[in-house]
Amino acid sequence: MQTPGSGHRITLERGQRRWRAYFNHHVIADTDDALILREGDLPPVVYFPRQDVSMEYMGRTDRRTHCPFKGDAAYYTLTMGGQIAENVAWSYEAPFDSVADIQGRIAFYPDQVEIYDVDDAAVNPHHRDRRHERMARDEVAQIIQHTDAGDGASQRDHWPPNVERPLTDDGRLR
Repeated sequence: MQTPGSGHRITLERGQRRWRAYFNHHVIADTDDALILREGDLPPVVYFPRQDVSMEYMGRTDRRTHCPFKGDAAYYTLTMGGQIAENVAWSYEAPFDSVADIQGRIAFYPDQVEIYDVDDAAVNPHHRDRRHERMARDEVAQIIQHTDAGDGASQRDHWPPNVERPLTDDGRLR
């Protein structure tokens, strides 16, 4: 085992967007919990949590490789719609401590599976932007404090009206 250092740098970061893997006209992985591994001068690798991958289309193969920085990798073949991609994905079942966060995650070869990020709000009907949630809670708290409970009293002074009352030409209420 070698430890990543200045001569061979490895970093892991949480994906800031939703990530998907696409194969043979199907989304085979979809997550808002991706990890992006950057290793030396190699292209970044997106690791998907296993529970967000359609594992029913994946079959473990006999192929194994060893990375002195990450550990032993196991490989998977993907079969979908009559198309087979051998050893298209890999996983480190027991990675070294320096990259322990990739345990239980799957990565795909991008020349065989399309990997892309998406705007979660555009594709997820249950999308929840936490920043807006906090703002909405604060707005609701303000509204509640300025609204009376039916007895004419409120926790704070009433806000001034933001509309004018409809009046007739002679000044009477319509």
